[in-house]
Amino acid sequence: MTPRDVGVVVIGAGPAGTAAALRAADLGAKTALVTRGAFGGMAANDGPIPVRTLAHAARLLREARQLPRYGIATGTIKVDYQVLLSRAREVVAEAAAHSTLRPQIDAAGVEVYEHAGAARFIDARTIGGERCPTLRAKKIVICAGGMSRTLDVPGFELTATPADAFGLTAAPKSMIVVGAGATGVQVASIFNAFGTHVELFQAGPRIIPTEDEDVSREVATAFREHGITVREDFGWIERFERSPSGVRMVFNKSGVENSVEAELAVAAVGWVADVAGLQLSRAGVVTNERGSVRVDDFLQTSAPHVFAAGDVTGRLMLVPQAVQDGFVASTNAVSDTRIPRSGSINPIGSFTDPEYAQVGLTEVTARKMHHDVLVSVGRYDETTRPIIDGRTRGFCKLIVDPPTGTILGCHVIGEQAVEITQMAAIAMTAGMTVDTLAAISLSFPTYANVLGRAALRAVRAARRTESAL
Repeated sequence: MTPRDVGVVVIGAGPAGTAAALRAADLGAKTALVTRGAFGGMAANDGPIPVRTLAHAARLLREARQLPRYGIATGTIKVDYQVLLSRAREVVAEAAAHSTLRPQIDAAGVEVYEHAGAARFIDARTIGGERCPTLRAKKIVICAGGMSRTLDVPGFELTATPADAFGLTAAPKSMIVVGAGATGVQVASIFNAFGTHVELFQAGPRIIPTEDEDVSREVATAFREHGITVREDFGWIERFERSPSGVRMVFNKSGVENSVEAELAVAAVGWVADVAGLQLSRAGVVTNERGSVRVDDFLQTSAPHVFAAGDVTGRLMLVPQAVQDGFVASTNAVSDTRIPRSGSINPIGSFTDPEYAQVGLTEVTARKMHHDVLVSVGRYDETTRPIIDGRTRGFCKLIVDPPTGTILGCHVIGEQAVEITQMAAIAMTAGMTVDTLAAISLSFPTYANVLGRAALRAVRAARRTESAL
């Protein structure tokens, strides 16, 4: 088949791919967008949007259980899981219907090939798929996304992915969750709220190891209080096998074999670049030791005409960063500019119970970088709005450089943690000192007051230190 010539081919129609395609078209390139499945990718169809809907249902359950404390009489509260799944599908459809992205893509003249099967390089500049035309491009942007990592463990095929778990037609009575990173703890928290007995396993010494140690410790404590069995530093998995109740996981620690059984075992052991079928070698594109596409600071691969964005790069595998990457990659591909990818201020949060979020450096990392750091904490149980709402678990922790007042990091656990951290991220991006942040008059009573309290304490502590010198 004779290839069709285009200016730019974008592989993948998730957040990175759609941003890349729109940017390329806006810059005047004849652009084609090829996607294995539906437009929007995993993020829109079976990722953050439906998962956040389930997390919201879990939140409503928590709120409903508080009603008697406020004199509101209720009957038995239970979850109709089929109705909940129907609502999740409605949310996905409604979000798609109100999104302006697809109309913008169409108006920009992007040729979109949905359900095209696995795309691959035929040669250095030619892309082909199972159900789309063969396309030859001047520039190519790889935004193929990621997939759940697997383990080389006997019986691993008996486990489910997090996406499988969130697609169940009913909440299981019991569940094993292997891996306590951001995805694993979200699976554990949501299904725990729905009445599932959850056992959460983490090979390392603490859950959510990328978070500040104090946050990690507090989440583990809260999970245990909610009835989740948290097993940190559990050893290693020997095998999975079928059992009368569903699945048995056999694990070993210090030579002692143990096992646990549940209806379902979910493996949340990482997210890796989905590049296996792309035939990258035909284009001269190399991957790193983790299997991600290797890119420079301008998202250019080892092949000068090929760029990559989003999860395939193995960077922060999150929607906002993927959108930014897609924009940068296409800008550099089409206009031959040298715009670097975004910097280090990337707020990250998870909608567990309790919520947690972070931006910037952790205390440990800041100290390792030889910062003479000042740590200031504002607690939820001394802040009015959390007391009113009966949500007093949590704190806001600021990491500050005392000589300059620079905010190095912010770590929050508790109700509205993700929203509070966005405020800190804005302050850090704007270059605000902690003194400036403390001087902002925040509405009262709000959850944001916990950030203001932490900032004010940091200022007072810094002044006491200066006075002592």
